[in-house]
Amino acid sequence: MVTQWRNNISLTETQESVRTEISALCSDFDEAYWRQKDAEGEYPFDFVETLAAEGWLGTLVPEEYGGKGLGTEETVVMMNEIAASGAGFSGAQTVHAAIYNSSPLVAYASEEMKQDLLPRVASGDAWIQCFSLTEPKAGSDSTAMTTEAVRDGDEYVVNGEKLWTSRIDVSDYLVLAARTTPREDVEKKTQGVSLFLVDIEAGRENGSIELEEIDKTVSGVVHSFRVTYDDLRIPASNLIGEEGRGFYHVLDGLNEERLVIAAECVGLGELAIEKGVEYANEREVFGRKIGQNQGLQHPLADAYAQIQGAKQVTFNAAQQTDADRKTVGAQANTAKYLSAEAAFAAADAAVQVHGGRGVDREYDVERYFREARLTRLVPITQELALNYLGENVLGLPRSY
Repeated sequence: MVTQWRNNISLTETQESVRTEISALCSDFDEAYWRQKDAEGEYPFDFVETLAAEGWLGTLVPEEYGGKGLGTEETVVMMNEIAASGAGFSGAQTVHAAIYNSSPLVAYASEEMKQDLLPRVASGDAWIQCFSLTEPKAGSDSTAMTTEAVRDGDEYVVNGEKLWTSRIDVSDYLVLAARTTPREDVEKKTQGVSLFLVDIEAGRENGSIELEEIDKTVSGVVHSFRVTYDDLRIPASNLIGEEGRGFYHVLDGLNEERLVIAAECVGLGELAIEKGVEYANEREVFGRKIGQNQGLQHPLADAYAQIQGAKQVTFNAAQQTDADRKTVGAQANTAKYLSAEAAFAAADAAVQVHGGRGVDREYDVERYFREARLTRLVPITQELALNYLGENVLGLPRSY
């Protein structure tokens, strides 16, 4: 179900090719498929394996390592198309991490690690679906993490606890952030954090990785966990980049990834509007189509306008990621904020149009509403996006 008004962004030939290929792959996984997966809390292995088989988990992997060698512009198109196909935000998130967790490896891993792992990521033979960063007492303040990695000969020994570590149950590897220097011993709080590649199966044989699944009410296809690392031993050769510079390594690709998140929000909003319009054109009450009623028509039109604005900002920003970090950061945070707000408005309007059926799983819009609410919290809250704009664009005092 793709309406013409979605195709109003000028795309390059490569971007158009990406959209066509992804749309064709997604056509085998309709809304009923995603409805069932969400209701049963099942990870969509067949969907992810379909994309993996065609090399899409290696979207950002350079061609020299067997990947597609594409960039932010193409990934924005790809993930927008997945979300709008019926997968929604959660469906897009089933492959999002697999694509973006390769970025620090491409940029900072040793050549030996790249040669070994990246071709397997690109072919779909190895999944790096998990980034273990957030902690119970740190939350959005990632520099406050206390999970530590202590050097012991040719290994690091890791102890600590992480929260909201997603997809570890379907990953071969994970990227772990841990302190190699305590926060109180560094000049800047952003120093002393390091990144490691963890072979999950080998890790369980060299220490302990204990999982406790979080019982959440949204994104049932993606499972999230509290993870406890107890004397986990990681080979020193699995350090990604420079010791103590991990936080900066993460920042390098953060804005580009945020633009892709925004594109997923837009895709979800487009999907919700399409479902709302479809129902409004079919449902009759008091002898007339409910779409004739301005009380229902205006919220859908308003959501459409918001989605179009957010989409223009997102796709335009994706073309300008070569600018300085502060400029790209401003665009990325603006796009994320606008897209999440627009997605929520669209999902809310779609639920309202459906009336009582808006909370019926069969009509899907209740799922879109739950997912849209989530987008206002992850990967950063709307308030943090505004904090960035207030400080870095408007020149207001730092608020936190």
